[in-house]
Amino acid sequence: MNHLLLVKGLVQAYQAFEAHSGAHIKKMGLTTTQFDIVATLGNQPPMTCKELGEKTLVSKGTMTGVLERLEAKGLIEKLMNVEDGRSYKISLSKGGDKLFRKVFPEHVEYLGKAFGKLSKKELEQAVIVLQSIKSIFN
Repeated sequence: MNHLLLVKGLVQAYQAFEAHSGAHIKKMGLTTTQFDIVATLGNQPPMTCKELGEKTLVSKGTMTGVLERLEAKGLIEKLMNVEDGRSYKISLSKGGDKLFRKVFPEHVEYLGKAFGKLSKKELEQAVIVLQSIKSIFN
């Protein structure tokens, strides 16, 4: 039953991280899902909705609405997919790229301050343990 303590600790750590990260993202005028999509599209070539979903782990049903809102804000563009005329590719617009270049480094720095409370050794150990846990389920 020791694994239940681990599960509880993982969930509580994730919830604490999500609350901390989400509050900052909200202050920047985005939802966590919008930020995830903008961050994923930043510095990347245009990608299909399917590719974007795989990289962000946003469900297809959620993805459609979020993309519509980002497009309405002028942050993304839908481009014709020359490889498959039945679909389109998504990229950041100029405004979306400008937003990405502002919010992404700002959020990385914000998270860095929190994680800076751990020593380099603690960070390395945490990464190793999390990779070990992930490998159990792959």
